[in-house]
Amino acid sequence: MNPNSFPTKGNLILAKNSLALAIQGFGLMDKKRSILLRELMALIDEAKNIQSEIDVTFREAYQSLQKANIELGISYVQEISSSVPVEHGIRIKSRSIMGTEIPLVQHEQEPLNLTYAYYSTRESLDEARSKFEKVKDLTIRLSMVENSAYRLANNIKKTQKRANALKNITIPMYETLVKDITNALEEKEREEFTRLKVIKQMKEKETDSDFCVKMN
Repeated sequence: MNPNSFPTKGNLILAKNSLALAIQGFGLMDKKRSILLRELMALIDEAKNIQSEIDVTFREAYQSLQKANIELGISYVQEISSSVPVEHGIRIKSRSIMGTEIPLVQHEQEPLNLTYAYYSTRESLDEARSKFEKVKDLTIRLSMVENSAYRLANNIKKTQKRANALKNITIPMYETLVKDITNALEEKEREEFTRLKVIKQMKEKETDSDFCVKMN
């Protein structure tokens, strides 16, 4: 609605409706921001836990790998590592949280099929591979959580801007508009009341004058 609208009752109704809509919009934006912020904090906590688990698992995996390198030789371990199949079990979908599309990574975990013979390797190699498989799973989860947190943070920022605009600009503007139109209409009513009162007094004087003329 144009803030310079002519002060009429129709425009007052429109201004009040726009004000109510702006207040409702601010409430929804604030509620959305709170929900997104709660989701974001949960994702941040989850990311911290996953990262801690990755750090521990990585350290254990490299210790096992180092032991396997010593026991079997680096060249032989590298040769075996080239037989590890390429990962094809990752599927990326999406889900919506208050209008924010966040990734939903689905990992079809396949059985750990060994591509080398038991008799020519050591337990340390099996342990290293198992640990690195776990690191891969954790990394997939972490990437999903961090990407989701990043998107939520961006949406929270946009939502906060919109809420601030409604609170600091739109709502005060319509409050002022409603007040100005109301004051203008009240002033107009006072002027109309005064005008009618003057007209009534003039008519009463004319009536009295006519009565006096008739009496004479």
